[in-house]
Parts: sequence; structure tokens; C-alpha cells
Amino acid sequence: MKKHYTWLLTGLTFAALWPSASTATKVGLTVAQPLVIAQIRFFLAAGILLFLSHVIRKHPLPTAKIYRQTAIYGLLNITIYLGCYVIAMQQVTAGIGSLSVATNPVLIGFLSVFILKKKLTWPLVLSLMVCSVGVGIAAWPLLGNASVTSKGLLILFISMISYSVAAIYFSSKEWGDISLMTINGWQTLFGGLFLIPFTCVFYKARQNHFNQTFWFSVAWLAIPVSIISVQLWLRLLRIHPVRAGLWLFLCPLFGLMLANWWLGDVISIYTILGAMLVIAGLFLSKIDSSNSEVVFD
Repeated sequence: MKKHYTWLLTGLTFAALWPSASTATKVGLTVAQPLVIAQIRFFLAAGILLFLSHVIRKHPLPTAKIYRQTAIYGLLNITIYLGCYVIAMQQVTAGIGSLSVATNPVLIGFLSVFILKKKLTWPLVLSLMVCSVGVGIAAWPLLGNASVTSKGLLILFISMISYSVAAIYFSSKEWGDISLMTINGWQTLFGGLFLIPFTCVFYKARQNHFNQTFWFSVAWLAIPVSIISVQLWLRLLRIHPVRAGLWLFLCPLFGLMLANWWLGDVISIYTILGAMLVIAGLFLSKIDSSNSEVVFD
């Protein structure tokens, strides 16, 4: 019984924290430039992770090979993905951002066909189409009032592509016995370092106000999102790796509700229909076409 409640509490907390990044980013953008928010978030998260890894838990430092791999992984997963994501959030709503992030597992599966030469299946193709239509329907009524722009959606799509390529790169490399906390810490640090030139070029002092709102946004993105939600996800995988994927279905719903409660984002019939299609697309991507079973891996 205790394990059941642990599983339930862990899953619900993960599903609520993971999509909160969109809303927290929108809050920060009211007082600061996107790259400034991202820059400080990365260094704060990296500092905490590396301190826990090397000082508290006494994990060894990576080898030269691992440093190279974490640098490439950080470029894709932090600099490009999250750098583009925070820029895109200037021109899309928090709800659309949450829906887009939820489609990542489907996009990873689709790109794996071309990068890892995996088999292309009809559920995967159909799921990608359904998820794309879902995001499009949710965004459609917002295109006319500047809440969502085509440019913002394009940058958001680029960020999703980079995240998916990063995930495939990570899974294709040998990492030895190095801990996931160490990898996460160093890739976040490298990603932040690579972003510095762009942050400096576009920095405008008058647009940045380092007040309570700014630090709340950065702290939320660094700790509950970048650190706690990732550790919760790893815990879910350890408790029950097959069923862990079920919690991804709740992420779009939590993301939309949080955006509505915190920012007042409108939840219309288009939003509901779009979210339902994204969830349906996620479900389709889990169908094993060889034996018509649903597999949450």
C-alpha cells in the first residue's frame, strides 16, 4: 500500500512540475529578456547539481571523453533547445508551450527512424500527425490576437527538434558508470557557457529588472523544473519503468490548468480539443504495431 501511494504522489508531482516551465518562463519574461532568464537558470541549476554530485556524494569527475559528450549534449539540450524555447515563449502562450513539450516523445520516436535507422511504423506516423494537428488547433484562434505568432511557433518547433536530437544523441553514446546527476550538471554548465556570447550580444540593461518576480521565475525553473522534476522522473522509472510513461499523458492537462490559474490563459473549446488530440497522439505512439499492444517504455 505504501508503494502505491509513493508511486501516485511521485507521478502526480512530476506531471505538475514538468509542464510548469512554460508558465514560470512567461512570468519571468514580464521583467527580463529571455536569454538572461535562461543564462542565470542554467548556472544556478548546474551549480546545485555539481555541488551535490561532486561535493556531497563524492562522485568522480568525468573523463575527457565524457566531457566532450556532455559538451555536445549540452549544446543541443540546453543552449539550442532551451535557448530557443525561452525566446519562443515571448510569442506563444504558456499553454501552447506545454502542449508542444508534451509532443517530444513522439518527435523523438520519429527522428529515431532517420538517425538510428529504426523501423517506421504506422502508429508513429499517425501519432505525429495527430499531435501536430492538436497543437495547431489549440494555437489557431490565438494567431489573430498576437498571443501566438507563426514566428514563435517556428522557433518553438526548432527547439523541439533540438531536444529530440539531444535525446537520441544521449541514448546512442556510452556513458560508463558516471551518474545521471553528474551528466545533468555538466551538460547544463556547458550549455550555459555556450549561450554567453548570444546573451551578451542581445543584452539590454533597461529590459532587465532583477526583482522578486525575476528571481522567483529563475529559481522555479532551476530547482523544481530542472532538478526536482528530472529526479522524480528517474524515480518513476526505477519504481516501474513500464508504467512511468503513463504520467506523460497528464502533463498537457496540468500545463493548461496552471497557465489558466497563474496567467489567466483562456481555455477554449479549441484548447480542449487540441489537448485531447495531443494526448491521443501520445497514446498512439505507444502502440506496438507488431502485436497490437500498448507499451509504455
